[in-house]
Amino acid sequence: MQNIKELRDELSKNFDMLKDGTMERALVGELNNTAGKIIQTVVSELKYQNHMGIKKKIDFYESK
Repeated sequence: MQNIKELRDELSKNFDMLKDGTMERALVGELNNTAGKIIQTVVSELKYQNHMGIKKKIDFYESK
């Protein structure tokens, strides 16, 4: 996964698999937890840039 759109697509797939019973709840929980941590690192980068007055593109937010 290279960007936020791909992450969102994967999370949607996980949700669908949980609903239809093809993925275990524990695995979905772990994947969602990891996704949250990835997002939190990007938020941290945004906050840092804002604090430092940096205007820089964050590749993760760019969809291809």
